[in-house]
Amino acid sequence: MTAALALVLLAFPFVAHVPAPQSPGERVPGRLELQELQLENGETVLSGTYDVWEKRSARQGRVLSLAVAVLPARSADPRPDPVVLIAGGPGQGGTAIRYWRDSWMRDEHDLVLFDQRGTGRSNPLHCELSEGPEDVQSLLDPIFQPERFRACLDTLRGRADLTQYSTPIAMDDLDELLTALGYGEVNLVGGSYGTRAALVFLRRHGQRVRTATLTGVAPLAFRNPLFHARGAQLALERTLAACAADPDCAAAFPDLERETNEVFERLRRAPARVEGLATRSGTPVSLTLDAVAFGEALRILMYRTAGTRGTPFALHEAFVGRYEELLALGLASARGVRESLAFGMLLSVTCAEDLARIEEREIEVATRGTFLGASRVREQRAVCAFWPQGELPENYGDPVESDVPVLLLSGRFDPVTPPECASEAARHLANSLHLVFPAAHGVGGPCVDGLRAEFLREGSTADLDTSCVAEASLGAFRLR
Repeated sequence: MTAALALVLLAFPFVAHVPAPQSPGERVPGRLELQELQLENGETVLSGTYDVWEKRSARQGRVLSLAVAVLPARSADPRPDPVVLIAGGPGQGGTAIRYWRDSWMRDEHDLVLFDQRGTGRSNPLHCELSEGPEDVQSLLDPIFQPERFRACLDTLRGRADLTQYSTPIAMDDLDELLTALGYGEVNLVGGSYGTRAALVFLRRHGQRVRTATLTGVAPLAFRNPLFHARGAQLALERTLAACAADPDCAAAFPDLERETNEVFERLRRAPARVEGLATRSGTPVSLTLDAVAFGEALRILMYRTAGTRGTPFALHEAFVGRYEELLALGLASARGVRESLAFGMLLSVTCAEDLARIEEREIEVATRGTFLGASRVREQRAVCAFWPQGELPENYGDPVESDVPVLLLSGRFDPVTPPECASEAARHLANSLHLVFPAAHGVGGPCVDGLRAEFLREGSTADLDTSCVAEASLGAFRLR
């Protein structure tokens, strides 16, 4: 445990960096409060809040309490540089202790978890996107419906300045939090949008970063969601090619590309009615499935490596008129996304940082020849037309350049941040190493863990033993 955390444990609740006297419970920027939290296994971690100005530039007005947790290293002589975990989304909270309490990273390093402003328990900017838990059809409908987000905007305006929830502001929060916790150098770990945030942190506070490990990389050039359709198309084509190269998969589904194209053409001509699925309470539902909804369900199915392995079977089932397999998995993923993401925060980030940098002429070019087409980009763009947008630093969209050691990990079948995205980021990171695995939007397993552990221990990509990468496998496709 670090010296700073050892001091924290002496007395609880712990209050540090308080700039002026305040009454109990009053929010004052710079106030850190941590308390011991005993887990089910009897282990003690630290959980609490850190207060920041909502409008950092003005240093007045509303104060936000950011949720934070510190999981102390298990070693009796831990390293001083913690691992800082940055959640994805944008819009996902990051203080789910149960996911990280058994992590190997705690052998030698403290873990720092936090809910970025607008997520988790840090003034979350949630939007209601359905009529309730029984409204299954809404999970198939386009997410970005203007009437729902106008209502959400009216609700959120009373408790948040939505121009103040950008990635650069949030990374300045994080830098301040790490100082309050008593840390110097840190190791960043991020996935998906968390890689974008980590890159922004590198640009703004790179002097305190020892290493960064980025999985499913979304560089500044990745303008969400302009390249969603192309990424999903690449993932589908690569999955179909892998099936064709696999003797068992090819024998089970010998004409899968034609079947897939026919499914989309059929649904473009006329939506299908799908029976046999149920709400969470078990009530049977009848769903309308068109080509756009089918494509989005397919895209979400391919996010997970297990979904990639099941994609050929699900596509063949759809071809013979059985849509339930793909829909059941797609609906479960869509429900998880909508429940876990704070869409108000997602819009405050993407409208200013991504959609504002997308020109109309680019949309057709980027989405031409894809099964998703341009609908998602245009729908999200329509909502961003009325969503408040904050100011960004000059040249925000320029590539992040750094000589900090960075390990970039990609899945060849990733439908949202394919390896090409990490390759673009790596061109500007002088001490980076980019490794591609036969996986989807997340990589894992003994090979990955071993590489990450070696990188964290050595603090360099120079002599990593990457021999296991060539032996990695997607695994067997589901055939029935």
